[in-house]
Amino acid sequence: MLTLTNLTLRIAGRPLLEAADLQIAPGQKVGLVGRNGTGKTSLFRLILGELQPDEGELLLPANWRIGSVAQDAPGGSRTPLEAVLAADLERQALLDERGRSPAAERVADIEMRLHEIGAEAAPAKAARILKGLGFDEAMQGRPLANFSGGWRMRVALAATLFAEPDLLLLDEPTNHLDLEAALWLEAYLKRYPRTLVLISHDRDLLNSIPDRIVHLEARQLKAYTGNYDTFDRIRREQRELLEKQKKSLDARRKHLQSFVDRFRYKASKATQAQSRIKMLEKMGTIAPPPPEPDVVFQFPAPDMPPPPLITLDDAAVGYGDTPVLRDLDLRLDPDDRIALLGANGNGKSTLAKLLSGRLEPMLGELHRSRGLRVGFFAQHQTEDLEQDDTALQHLQRLLPNERAERLRALLGRFGLTQARAETKAQHLSGGEKTRLCLAMVALAKPQLLILDEPSNHLDIDSREALIEAINEFPGAVVLISHDRHLVELTADRLWLVKDGRVRVYDGDLESYRTELLARAEGEGQRQKGRPARSVGGSERRQLLAPLRKAVKDLEAEIRRLQADRTRIERRLADPATYRGEADIANLESERQGIVAAIARAEERWLEIEGEIEAVG
Repeated sequence: MLTLTNLTLRIAGRPLLEAADLQIAPGQKVGLVGRNGTGKTSLFRLILGELQPDEGELLLPANWRIGSVAQDAPGGSRTPLEAVLAADLERQALLDERGRSPAAERVADIEMRLHEIGAEAAPAKAARILKGLGFDEAMQGRPLANFSGGWRMRVALAATLFAEPDLLLLDEPTNHLDLEAALWLEAYLKRYPRTLVLISHDRDLLNSIPDRIVHLEARQLKAYTGNYDTFDRIRREQRELLEKQKKSLDARRKHLQSFVDRFRYKASKATQAQSRIKMLEKMGTIAPPPPEPDVVFQFPAPDMPPPPLITLDDAAVGYGDTPVLRDLDLRLDPDDRIALLGANGNGKSTLAKLLSGRLEPMLGELHRSRGLRVGFFAQHQTEDLEQDDTALQHLQRLLPNERAERLRALLGRFGLTQARAETKAQHLSGGEKTRLCLAMVALAKPQLLILDEPSNHLDIDSREALIEAINEFPGAVVLISHDRHLVELTADRLWLVKDGRVRVYDGDLESYRTELLARAEGEGQRQKGRPARSVGGSERRQLLAPLRKAVKDLEAEIRRLQADRTRIERRLADPATYRGEADIANLESERQGIVAAIARAEERWLEIEGEIEAVG
């Protein structure tokens, strides 16, 4: 059990935690949430032993192995597969010792221990994790030095997952992933057999994985049972109740104070006035809830040219003499909201550069509306900021003749208020740097927005503000994002970038997710020695019938379990439950049992879908 008791933590004199308490039981999956800058990452550093509490204590089981993703991406001549295998320190130490030709009796002990920890299966396990994170077989054998920082951070994540620590700490693990790898990671973490604490601003991830949410706010840690949506609903209900109670108490105090003020010095009412003064003294006060963040993003409304904005006819694009995408027949209109699907390396960013004018077609034709203004946000754009320049200076460099007041107003529309406008980029948080880059994109009043992972480093409130800003923007939008919540609420159409081509994807994001997970499950089964085999039509129908029935039965079972979970969570969220005779511990135990049953049913559903794909 991880236990924080009366813990206070200060960084550079600023308190992040004050007399905070928390308990996390073995096997729990916890989502740690809170606005940027509240101290979530510092709490991780505290658990890792990199920081020490100013007061109170933090207790961990002595035998727990704690794992987190290294901040420095691995490099050098090692391959991704070798780097991941090296993360199992015991296995590596045993192999090294065996290589030194120890005594015969020690060899026997080494071989027995290697067998116990499944050392022979380790390379296949490491390869599966790397494959899930986007590394094909060829990439797994290339030197790490040949990969970009983002890909090497994926290797660091794979190594942490492979080591399977007793306590896994993940801080925004999807920031370096595409949608496909993020979906795989979500499925993997749902099955993670040990304790997990996850910092994330991805609502889908926080709804899918944790069975408990811990909210860091006002230097306190408050735990909520259930996923993020449950936490959000309970917290809003509690805020409304607190505001009503405060309003009622304030009205009562005002009424009593009015009586005291009127009759304190009137002899016939003096006794009653004194009685009410004592009542006022005993009433106390109710502190108002912390204010809700008021985050607003706004892209200026441009004048729009007539359609189409861009057309591509039999075009190809690439680098040098090598095409990345070909046979492009596409059209963009002013009201389009398009999200690009496809794994990293398939050409999504190349297409974005072509549409933005950063690349020209190698073949075919591309036509743009005359004077088309394009706003382009690249996921690594924050790294190119001038670290010694303020946010305001970045905008002044782009528009040197514009009045500072207008530029400050634009920064304000992206959440960078007066003080932050004068702050150097090196002192801005990751989320604030993203806001600055979005403000720079908005400066030219673009008619087409191309956004490549715009939600990285943004907290949940800022992501919701971005969604609203995109939906209010009257121009066209092309979006690349691993954030399903963002895509689902802003995109009307999906384009799949795959195998050197771009085609319209007819399904929705959920059907795409189902296809990816079923394909991954099928590949996993084939890697385990259950290869897909070709069958005739009659035999195929005979094989598929029971599988499809099993899928329907599981879907019905999952719906029933989800309804049971919702019923229990409503009871746990109801204040009346805690005033009655209900056994809270039994309710929580029953809820956790249902959550585990749902996970098992979903895993079996994926297995059967993989079998269906293999047969089909």
